[in-house]
Amino acid sequence: MRFRRPDKAKIAMFLAVLGPGIVTANVDNDAGGIATYSIAGAQFGYSLLWTLIPITIALIVVQEMVARMGVVTGKTLADLVREKFGIRPTFFLLLALVLANLGNTVAEFAGWAAALEIFGVSKYLSVPIGAIAVWFLVVKGTYRVVEKIFLFACTIYFTYIVSAVFAHPRWGTVVAELATPHLRMDGAYLTMIIGVVGTTIAPWMQFYLQSAVVEKNVEVEDYRYCRTDVVVGCVMTDVVALFIIVACGATLFVNGVSIEGAKDAAMALAPFAGKHASTLFAIGLANASLFAASILPLSTAYSVCEGMGWESGIDKDFRTAPQFFWLYTGLIVLGGALVLYPQAPLILIMYLSQVVNGVMLPFVLVFMLKLINDRELMGEHVNSRAFNGIAWTTTVVMIVLTVLLVVVTVFPGLPGFLGL
Repeated sequence: MRFRRPDKAKIAMFLAVLGPGIVTANVDNDAGGIATYSIAGAQFGYSLLWTLIPITIALIVVQEMVARMGVVTGKTLADLVREKFGIRPTFFLLLALVLANLGNTVAEFAGWAAALEIFGVSKYLSVPIGAIAVWFLVVKGTYRVVEKIFLFACTIYFTYIVSAVFAHPRWGTVVAELATPHLRMDGAYLTMIIGVVGTTIAPWMQFYLQSAVVEKNVEVEDYRYCRTDVVVGCVMTDVVALFIIVACGATLFVNGVSIEGAKDAAMALAPFAGKHASTLFAIGLANASLFAASILPLSTAYSVCEGMGWESGIDKDFRTAPQFFWLYTGLIVLGGALVLYPQAPLILIMYLSQVVNGVMLPFVLVFMLKLINDRELMGEHVNSRAFNGIAWTTTVVMIVLTVLLVVVTVFPGLPGFLGL
């Protein structure tokens, strides 16, 4: 049998396009996502693993659409929403995005502080250092340098895979649970399913991915490489999620250990999986938190400036894109300061940000589907009938689950009241 030699030109083109899809999807495994997956594994073992398959399909469908829009139109999502739907809906959408992402940025710095506290570093030292590091990276770096650092940060997520291996799970059981969908009609289980799905597709992701694709200047004829980047990123992030659930399911669930967050999970792993597993889990949390703390303000700055018609881009500076860099700076300073301020209502801020995310998501998804099916805008690159069926089904399911997530967040006692 004769093997085909790899096409060096195609490999070079893929490596040139590589970045936006992998970075965007992996940031989805931020401090909040890691906490959700850790609690899911500790509380329910492997019984929620099956949800990762439809979650991955949904993530691929949604992310592929915004990447395609970015390549075909050369415009960002905020630009297109303003042009097609007007300045008023764009303004309110971006206002909600700023508020939600401020809360999310606070959560990321809180996750960074919690991870470093495991290693004995005070938050009054770790948070300023982290804030300065992410600010300096974006403000003083170029797009190519920043993207390479972000891609390196993505590789550190594999610490969770090693942690899961140290936990010595029964891999046959893991595979069986992954392949077997099953539901339990109790409030805690359903709430956790909603939480796991709700961490997957966030409004900021769609704005950031399309902006990154546009800044990368990907040509239409090279879109297949961009699509591969998106698919690889979506699969990679949910593989990491799987191993987080497995690590906690094989240790904490089996031993009846309850946790309230990712920091608890990292510390609780030590007696059952060893100190190395615990350390790697904590390193993963620190990386994910700081990674997301740089991306979320960056995504917000892109979206607001593009929606308002202002200059934006990492390759610019304070003189040529003042609104972009001041907004990025302001979100980092405010997010870090709120974590350090003893009287700041951190739980309330994070809680409200999730509610705002939930309220925004249906609008963002519907806007996206309207835009992707606009033949005047997309030409021959509109969704096919089959893809529209998948995309609209995904959108409806995400909207229903997001509404349920908001409801159980605002009214946590409702499942028990309904007898679930």
